[in-house]
Amino acid sequence: MPRRVIVSADDFGLSEAVNAGIERAHREGVLGAASLMVAGAAAADAVRRARSMPGLRVGLHLVVIEGASMLADPALVDGRGWFASDQLRLGVNYFFRPQVRHALEREIRAQFAAFAATGLELAHADAHKHMHMHPTVGRMMIDIGREFGLRHVRVPAEPVEVLAACGTPSGFGARAMLAGTRVLRGQVERAGMTAPDQVFGLAWSGHMTEARMLRLIPRLPRGLSEIYFHPAASRDATLQALMPSYDHVGELEALLSPAVRQALGEVAS
Repeated sequence: MPRRVIVSADDFGLSEAVNAGIERAHREGVLGAASLMVAGAAAADAVRRARSMPGLRVGLHLVVIEGASMLADPALVDGRGWFASDQLRLGVNYFFRPQVRHALEREIRAQFAAFAATGLELAHADAHKHMHMHPTVGRMMIDIGREFGLRHVRVPAEPVEVLAACGTPSGFGARAMLAGTRVLRGQVERAGMTAPDQVFGLAWSGHMTEARMLRLIPRLPRGLSEIYFHPAASRDATLQALMPSYDHVGELEALLSPAVRQALGEVAS
């Protein structure tokens, strides 16, 4: 198989600083896709920008952890309408509590409906903090997404051998994460949908620098690779509160790098 690459960005709609970074990375850099948080504080601004960039493929960034909901159902969120950050507790509730599962299904449907209401073509779907790795969330995202035309889903399978070749040995957690993607990939394949063969951005999340990209790109495996980023034009209060350790501006610089553009061009040639 030839080597193909999707360069994407998460958290479109989280803040205007993120939206501005994504717009610049697409217009001036190598960014080809973005995932929209439909309940994000700057979602309307993101949609306005997306409509002015017909070449940007936009998908749904499903939020069922650490973010704003559409419906603010108290079975799912706190008084602010905000999902908790405790992944283990949420995962248990989503799996074992029928009332929570029913509310989750309504929330996921509302997020897909909100995306459809933008008029943007649904290019793909993924989930904040990869919560679609949870079998209940993944199944609902795929089943409901199919009703809205979903055909492509991110399966966050990051090959540990490639990271090791780039100087980042992987521990048990990364290997367990990779093994866990098999359930989601099976769900995607049974639904007749497509997914990247491998995804990069997990181990270096928030720190996808130019130097790391230049190490990674020549080592990309055959097949379709997705490399995802968290760019922003500046650091704002939202990013400082939610992702204080992330180098959002550094990731934008990597997406704008002429050296990165050249390296990706060599992969495609």
